[in-house]
Amino acid sequence: MQPMPPPPAQPGNIWYQNFYRIRKKVLTVGNKYWIEDYNGHILGFSKQKLFKLKEDIRIYSDESMSQELFRIGQQQIMDMWGNFAVIDSSTNAHLGYIKRKALMSGFIKDEWEIYNAANQQIGRIYESTVGGLLRKRLPGGSLIPEKTTLEIYGRPVAEINQKFKIIGDIWELNCQNVPQELDRRILLSCILLMGMIERGRK
Repeated sequence: MQPMPPPPAQPGNIWYQNFYRIRKKVLTVGNKYWIEDYNGHILGFSKQKLFKLKEDIRIYSDESMSQELFRIGQQQIMDMWGNFAVIDSSTNAHLGYIKRKALMSGFIKDEWEIYNAANQQIGRIYESTVGGLLRKRLPGGSLIPEKTTLEIYGRPVAEINQKFKIIGDIWELNCQNVPQELDRRILLSCILLMGMIERGRK
């Protein structure tokens, strides 16, 4: 069932919308991701890079890739735990950090921690243990749509729902209950990382 249309966001501020959709298109070499608002307007675009020592994910305003909006940078080479900085491209300011719970995500269920610009944990994104085990252990489980919970300051505030598709992926995030001051680029970075890292095996 489609979510109810969220209230309009602040005019001109695309990173404080109340709803986002990320579409993934699978290509022969690499994958492409589009960030959309509720009405399907393109807010951002990213193309996955292959054969890199560190994740360096660039998000642009559109497919021309002429204007970079923000980026996600892995902090260390050979960092199995996956520590990532979300960086504003125009100012190079660190907006926040994301940490992958590698052992949990690798074997049981996907889980990521969210940190603010001062490197203080403010939340996490996680799926249920049952759902994670079914997806990771059941034959063909990678086709099961993933449902994760967004928790901020210890309180569940939203769900990130993946739509069923044989090829490609779609994720939707309703932000109506997310604190207004939280920059959505951090949350979108979590979804992009989950798509590129967790779902890379699909």
